Amino acid sequence: MSEICPKCGLPKELCVCDILERETSRKIKVYAEKKKFQKYMTIVEGLNGEELERVTKSLKSMLACGGTFKNGVIELQGMHKEEVKKALIKLGYPEDSIDVS
Repeated sequence: MSEICPKCGLPKELCVCDILERETSRKIKVYAEKKKFQKYMTIVEGLNGEELERVTKSLKSMLACGGTFKNGVIELQGMHKEEVKKALIKLGYPEDSIDVS
């Protein structure tokens, strides 16, 4: 017997909760900060729950950089603001919901 989604009650194979969640009107903020030893870190805010781990893994792979997620924020090593925006669009997030500053 297949797993059932706790949000919609449908089997995981038919569940579209994650797709609908991406298309909602929430904003994803991408910016860079200088950290220790004048190194840049790209910060991604606005994602939550299970998608944090999945998106972090995908971004690290696509950008060939290190990083982590904690406290609802993704931290990537290096200056990757524009590349992160392109990668998030490839992952299915709407372009108008991604704010790069």
